[in-house]
Amino acid sequence: MKTPVATGLAIGVGLVVLLGYFIPVGILSNLRQLLVEWAGILAAVALLVGIFNLYYVHVSKIRAGHEENFYSYVLVISLTATIILVGWFGPVHSVSRWIFNHIQVPIESSLMALLAVILVYMIIRMLRRRIDHLSIIFVITAVFMLITASFFLYEMPVLSEVRKWIIQVMAVAGARGILIGIVLGIIATGLRVLIGTDRPYSG
Repeated sequence: MKTPVATGLAIGVGLVVLLGYFIPVGILSNLRQLLVEWAGILAAVALLVGIFNLYYVHVSKIRAGHEENFYSYVLVISLTATIILVGWFGPVHSVSRWIFNHIQVPIESSLMALLAVILVYMIIRMLRRRIDHLSIIFVITAVFMLITASFFLYEMPVLSEVRKWIIQVMAVAGARGILIGIVLGIIATGLRVLIGTDRPYSG
């Protein structure tokens, strides 16, 4: 796929999808929608390929007899059981919801709880390296959010309002700034692909 045909095809598809958003022409809009649907199908297939590759890697690790393969057994058994049960009963069945509510949600909650520990650790490392006004603001905000998250301070009127303001204003503003940066990076990457400067499809 290193020929000019691949480059021209990628540029052409990108231009059709881009122009389909700005030019209200029926054929162009339908073609854009078709290409976007194809992209969604390819993304889903890529996800399935990644899952099967993960499964194959851990099965190979088990067959090779590695000493530390306990988590490989857990992953293979869990993945196989989940695929069989959800595939048989469907994603909205009570069995599938039980797997999600009693396995997936606790795991995600545990990972989120680890963020608090990591945050405290990073605060200590940051204070040992440098102390300036930004680090002080960060430390005060982080400690305040951690303390007010406890059950006996969460419902206090003043603290709850300050906490809500930090979450709804400051945190949202920071998240939007990050999203704007991500979007600008995506636009820059897309333009480089459209003009043929970057060729990630060339292998």
